[in-house]
Amino acid sequence: MNQLNNAFTLFLSLLVEAMPFLLIGVLFSGLLLLFVDERKLIAALPRNPLLGATIGSCAGFLFPVCECGNVPVSRRLLLQGAPVPVAIGFLLAAPTINPIVIWSTWVAFRDQPEIVVLRVLFSLGIAIFIGCVFSAQADLRPLLQPTVTRSMRPSRSALADDFPKTGTQDDTKPALLQSGSFLLGQPEGPVRMDSTILQASLAAATPNKPLADRLRLLLENTVQELRELGGVLILGSALAAIIQVAIPRDIIISLGAGPVTSILAMMLLAAVVSICSTVDAFFALAFASTFTSGSLLAFLVFGPMIDIKALGLMISVFKGRAIIYLFSLAAQLTFLLTLFVNLHIS
Repeated sequence: MNQLNNAFTLFLSLLVEAMPFLLIGVLFSGLLLLFVDERKLIAALPRNPLLGATIGSCAGFLFPVCECGNVPVSRRLLLQGAPVPVAIGFLLAAPTINPIVIWSTWVAFRDQPEIVVLRVLFSLGIAIFIGCVFSAQADLRPLLQPTVTRSMRPSRSALADDFPKTGTQDDTKPALLQSGSFLLGQPEGPVRMDSTILQASLAAATPNKPLADRLRLLLENTVQELRELGGVLILGSALAAIIQVAIPRDIIISLGAGPVTSILAMMLLAAVVSICSTVDAFFALAFASTFTSGSLLAFLVFGPMIDIKALGLMISVFKGRAIIYLFSLAAQLTFLLTLFVNLHIS
């Protein structure tokens, strides 16, 4: 019973910690669609893989979101047709490359400024490299969930043209007698709340629309994305809490002395604990006296990119093999870079 209480407490703490940042990410993704002309935004993004991955990775500095808020924003970028390196770079780097996280890391490790600098450099380097690797996939749709690919359109005009064909009513039965959820109070009748129809409806929200209409659509988009992403966030938080209780932390801590085992232990701990990137530096600080510098960096670099809670959100966007690619590349690069720190710098 005590373990069950601990798991429930951890679950609530993870959920309370993550939900505000998920909401920030969802709101920002809606603002991208409703208040920014995505045709101009996409046209301004570089098509060069290296430059696109660099800009996407650095964009987190302007839009500070953690590993709960970066997924909806990255999904929105993909839906708008942004270059793959931009979306992947933002997905991996935004939780670390933002002023809030950099400041919190400095506060925690002000006596070890190299930790702050290397965290930023390693996170940027890994995100840019993986963004360039994914750019080799000319069409990312085979790696995305069907609900996402159905919502992707080549242009807003295509979205608008497609809307009447997939409209809210069917020729054989009234809309409200069909399965699914609907938005009521629309001038043209109830609108089905699935990704395809909602994206088509939102496509009509150009910057020239009245503010009241754009705000209404922003609210509808927020409700839809919170419904989709909130469920997997709850599942991911529950899984992370169960694993934290089931696996004795002493087993992981006992591995902290070796240059290789300490890195592997902290990467495992980062994935399991699923702590928010805005406060993970203070968590890592508790291990500073017993773990190597490379292992601390492994925790600070790998955790914001790949943890159980973030994997739950990524599953709503990517298929399993794409997540395996992301996980494998991020893990290998983190291990090699931090092992270099242990062997040559520490």
